[in-house]
Amino acid sequence: MEFQERIPLGPLTTLGVGGEARYFAEARTGDDARAAVRWGRERGLPLFVLGGGSNVLISDRGWPGLALRMAVHGVEERSEGKRRRFTAGAGEEWDALVARAVERDCAGIECLSGIPGTVGGAPIQNVGAYGQEVAETIAAVRVLDLESGELRELSNEECGFHYRSSRFNGRERGRYLVLGVSFDLHPGGKPKIAYPDLKSVFAGRSAAPGLLEVREAVRKVRRAKAMLLEPGDPDARSAGSFFKNPIVDAAQLAAIERAAEHHGLEAPRFPAEGKTKVPAAWLIEHAGFHRGYVRGPVGISSRHALAIVNRGGATAADIIALKDEIQQRVREEFGVELQPEPVFVGFES
Repeated sequence: MEFQERIPLGPLTTLGVGGEARYFAEARTGDDARAAVRWGRERGLPLFVLGGGSNVLISDRGWPGLALRMAVHGVEERSEGKRRRFTAGAGEEWDALVARAVERDCAGIECLSGIPGTVGGAPIQNVGAYGQEVAETIAAVRVLDLESGELRELSNEECGFHYRSSRFNGRERGRYLVLGVSFDLHPGGKPKIAYPDLKSVFAGRSAAPGLLEVREAVRKVRRAKAMLLEPGDPDARSAGSFFKNPIVDAAQLAAIERAAEHHGLEAPRFPAEGKTKVPAAWLIEHAGFHRGYVRGPVGISSRHALAIVNRGGATAADIIALKDEIQQRVREEFGVELQPEPVFVGFES
């Protein structure tokens, strides 16, 4: 393996901000990853694992240790009873895997079309959109256990999936390095049309849409919200949804409703995990941050209030300042503490 020094990390992320990594390497196999981890430990270097760079904010100071980019590629398919198992390397592009599954007429991840990043990041955040989550189809996750140095395969149950979380970003954050993921999909299955945005696209149709139509519809909806990374689109220079949709209990929901009623509004809500999910975008907009909001070199997407964008020349400090301002105003207005989705790298706290 080649270990490079002083590599800028900002260009490797969709936000395009952040300093240098002291050392940088790419792992193309599980053995590469194990060798890189050993190399870094021998030198006392902290480890940061980089995927597609779509859900990460790098500090302006950069990373003082080893940044390891996962470049494990390859996709295998085989039949598992009535299902079709797709096993993909962590470095595979996520949307390319979705396109391949749809092309093979396999249902289960079609609503996750257009999400940027790599396969390796999907189980960490339990990626979800438009009524689907990867937890619904993940059969196993192949990992390098950094505590034991062993290559392991964790079942779906062992991954501890919850809304936008897993054991990989929860209680055992930093213990596992994802090498590959297996998905059990449904050949000839019907696409999932549960989310209001998708229902409206196909409203009034007599014939049920196919998987390809749903994939194209999801990408169209994401494009309209600037949540589809496309070259030249200034609204797409972001980390996607910067905040999670809060899941609140009855008391918190009542407080939100009182605040909304004070302004003559009704807060949207959806059932989730026995509680209620309130759209973070609605909270942000009604706390005073409209689409297209500008704060110097950063701002909010003109098409979606959940996306903080780098308008050009922004620093990580600029993005953090806007994040803090949004959190404070939402907390003051609705009593809700918004939680960021991206991984923060190189910050002291």
